[in-house]
Amino acid sequence: MIVEKCYCGSQKNFQNCCEPIIKGNNKSLTAEALMRSRYSAYATHEVDYLWVTTLVSERKNYSKTEILNWAISNQWQKLEIINATENTVEFKAYFRDSKLQDQIHHELSTFKLENGNWFYVDGEFFN
Repeated sequence: MIVEKCYCGSQKNFQNCCEPIIKGNNKSLTAEALMRSRYSAYATHEVDYLWVTTLVSERKNYSKTEILNWAISNQWQKLEIINATENTVEFKAYFRDSKLQDQIHHELSTFKLENGNWFYVDGEFFN
């Protein structure tokens, strides 16, 4: 078995960090934990997890196909958490795009806790 560090930057092994959350064996206990698992889901192309962790009322704004295309067209380099509150996470996601150009996605994401589960609501993007 290959042991790899988690994509989210926690320094834990993926199998003991985000993978059990993505696979549905564990819950994200905080908005930050959900953010980290969602980043790992982009890196591992787990589009179904990204879909089900988006607030139901917001899913109309997204397409599974577009999510998957964006996830697979980029090489995910690292996640940097800038600041986290109870229901927001500011982060920078570093990636290399399909033209092999280094990019940074800087976002302030909002999350909502419903029935004991955290969901992504939306994000404010920075240049």
